[in-house]
Amino acid sequence: MLGIQGELGASSEKFKRGQNLKTGFTELLSITHPIMQAPIGGAAGPEIASAVSNAGALGSLTVWPAPAEQAAAAIKATAKLTARPFSVNIRADLNQTEHIARALEFGAPIIHLFWGDPTPHASAIRRGGAKLFCTVANADEARQALDAGADVLIAQGWEAGGHVRGKITTFTLVPIVAELAGTVPVLAAGGVVNGAGIAAALMLGASGAMMGTRFVASNESRAHQQYKDAIISASQSDAMYFENLFDVGWPNAPHRVLRNSTVQAWEAAGRAPTGRRPHEGEPVARFPDGTPLLRYSALHPMVGMSGDLEALPLYAGQGVEQVREILPAATIVERVAQELWARLPDANT
Repeated sequence: MLGIQGELGASSEKFKRGQNLKTGFTELLSITHPIMQAPIGGAAGPEIASAVSNAGALGSLTVWPAPAEQAAAAIKATAKLTARPFSVNIRADLNQTEHIARALEFGAPIIHLFWGDPTPHASAIRRGGAKLFCTVANADEARQALDAGADVLIAQGWEAGGHVRGKITTFTLVPIVAELAGTVPVLAAGGVVNGAGIAAALMLGASGAMMGTRFVASNESRAHQQYKDAIISASQSDAMYFENLFDVGWPNAPHRVLRNSTVQAWEAAGRAPTGRRPHEGEPVARFPDGTPLLRYSALHPMVGMSGDLEALPLYAGQGVEQVREILPAATIVERVAQELWARLPDANT
């Protein structure tokens, strides 16, 4: 079954050869490649979002951790760097109505809601003229997002790096969500780092894929160099899932990170619960202004931080072993698109 909208797929369109690979996702946004850069936390600033979008894919800007005015400034900065669509990532479980209002005020074309019910925010997003993307982790969340009027569903599997909603694997989840979604495009997320992964997602009913770990290791990413270096030297088994380990600032949020000194010390101490973990409350790094970051913080290492950065969470998905170079974001898009084309059923006809 071919997952881009084709006679052999979940919807009604064929593979179309030419400059653009046309899927429901690419046609919805008038973009070239069925690739979306994941929000990747503080690593996703205007530089990477605009670079990915300018390369013909969909870039993402993370604004939810910042005050609304800072979020607005980041959106304006991104809009100055690209005339193409980009996504603004906002947490659905927080009271971020002001963030949404500011995003709409400054013309954000897409609001991407994750980690919660999108329903309370959907009508404001539609009235503001933006498209609504929703990350879902199971069939119930997919139905909820569709009822809210989602324009695109992002089916996030358990293999994903960063914060992980559910426990269903990506390539089990995608066909379930695609069948429910009908003509609404679905993106696969979790463990996808190259064109082969996207091709597999298309075969299962997706219209493209969202990639995070691959874009953390890009020139434009605001991830600290030590974080990028950890990704390109990691093995698949290093990407570990935890229910509640790096939880300072974001409790009760399962996540996948690379094994580091904090993980090793915690394991050696018998995997103690929050409140009894080794070195809990200890400052391990600092922001440029001197503000400390505590061990078990949910914040990953970013440019300008100092200290024992390796001890902070190094978010990465299970596809990490296939990421071996730090590259410009546009080069990543180009290479992934070439890999995808090489694997399409009609690529050599």
